Amino acid sequence: MKTSAEVERWFKEKKPPNEATIRQVREIILGADRRMTECVKYGTLAFGYDGDFATFVQVSDKQASVMFNRGARIPGTFPHLEGSHPSARFMRFADPGEAKARAAELKKIIAAWGSLTPAERGAKPTKKR
Repeated sequence: MKTSAEVERWFKEKKPPNEATIRQVREIILGADRRMTECVKYGTLAFGYDGDFATFVQVSDKQASVMFNRGARIPGTFPHLEGSHPSARFMRFADPGEAKARAAELKKIIAAWGSLTPAERGAKPTKKR
């Protein structure tokens, strides 16, 4: 799993109350596809592959909420993917255990996202700022 020093600084500065859950979800997302990258964007932890994939939102809440920026485009049906917006979808995790329990579903979401892009394309490595 390739992690970013920038993201580690974000954890240190932000000190989210749901850090353990966020870290668990992060591990699942980054481990699901080698092309997935992470960075800090708009003040929160973001993931990308061939464009923005997902961001953590409402990080001060007790639960961890992931917004799939263009989630409506993700092919397939996923029981824990919420929302009816023309673009975004959400998945919420109460704790690290729930994140682990939903790991297979989250990996399928990532695989479905990756299927929209040819393997030779994808996000460029995160630039240092």
